[in-house]
Amino acid sequence: MDIFDRIEESVGGPIGQYRDKVDGYYAFPKLEGELGPHMRFQGIDVLCWSLNNYLGLANHPEIRKVDAEAAARWGLAYPMGSRMMTGNTELHEKLERELADFEKKEAAFLFNFGYQGIVSAIDSLLTRHDVIVFDAECHACLMDGKRLHQGKAFSYRHNDIASCEQKLKVATKVAEEQGGGVLLITEGVYGMTGALGILDQIVALKKKYKFRMMIDDAHGFGVMGPTGRGTSEHFGVMDEVDIYIGAYAKSMAIIGGFIATKRSVIDFLRYNMRSQIYAKALPMPIVEGCLKRLEIIRSKEGDELRKKLWTVTRRLQDGFRNLGFDIGPAEACVSPVQIKGGPIQATNIAYDLRVNYKIFCSIVVYPVIPPGMIIFRIISTAAHSIEDVDYTLNAFKEIREKLDAGVYDEGEMKDFTEKK
Repeated sequence: MDIFDRIEESVGGPIGQYRDKVDGYYAFPKLEGELGPHMRFQGIDVLCWSLNNYLGLANHPEIRKVDAEAAARWGLAYPMGSRMMTGNTELHEKLERELADFEKKEAAFLFNFGYQGIVSAIDSLLTRHDVIVFDAECHACLMDGKRLHQGKAFSYRHNDIASCEQKLKVATKVAEEQGGGVLLITEGVYGMTGALGILDQIVALKKKYKFRMMIDDAHGFGVMGPTGRGTSEHFGVMDEVDIYIGAYAKSMAIIGGFIATKRSVIDFLRYNMRSQIYAKALPMPIVEGCLKRLEIIRSKEGDELRKKLWTVTRRLQDGFRNLGFDIGPAEACVSPVQIKGGPIQATNIAYDLRVNYKIFCSIVVYPVIPPGMIIFRIISTAAHSIEDVDYTLNAFKEIREKLDAGVYDEGEMKDFTEKK
């Protein structure tokens, strides 16, 4: 069969099957205006809870100034080529030194994109003789990295230390038989639920088993821990985490990421990571912008921004729980409001929120989560106000009253294609 014919005859995949009714409204929506808590969506001013702009740095005046000046000075082409060939600069290496120092590791290596970098790092670090042990709810980038691995991999139940130890025991035996090692992969913060990885419990297993530990801390870097060094700092296990991966897209509000670990391992990755060897280096304005962002994260201002972020987050999460909403084990900056219902209720509630309450947040339904459940994913930032929080809590209180009264049960999934 022709590949295009097969694609055209398919329903579009588990999510794509709904594209005719959700495209442009629930999927691929267009938010307009300055990035922040208040934006415009389809001509309506909305209170936005869907940006990973944790510290509010996207529109920080000093950062905007540095970004603009660096773009004017360098353009977006410089440096041209991959880091290995012609794309290396002193500023790239300076950013790596700063990140390594911040994470208390010997060295660091920049990623052009966090997702791409993680996939490539896993591929580079392991041979077919090595074994992966990973949390069953790891991010897609970790799963894709695991798929590239030609050796064995074992998943353990999410944040279940007994299951983790059982898989480590099996993996250790397999690795010994094959002459390989074990890499345990987990996350610092799970971005869909706001739950923290059980890093302290996993680290304790190093006393019984020989393995290296990698954490993807995309949602923890810059915000978790007393000084923002991440979830490993939060748990007091920075020294025990062997490989730390951070992303700029959340706390720094810019593209890219990095890996930090032993210098010998970084030297190996520099010469073996295909995603960096065969891709253009990060443009200089991004590198300069990241240096400025890291400077702010490490400063007293960064402390104040984190303090405000956690004030907003705690008031929001405490408020939802006090109202009787289920937000699961959320502790980080993501608060998943879980409501029972299907696609009809989900789209009707989201429409009511966006049009009548003027609140924009993302919705998550089956097949991303089990059928019969809806998640309204609320992402708090330092740019939100307490007034924003209280208004949102009151809106969800009214939404639940309508849900209980059956207001959202009528009709079919709303079709917003005419709004494109």
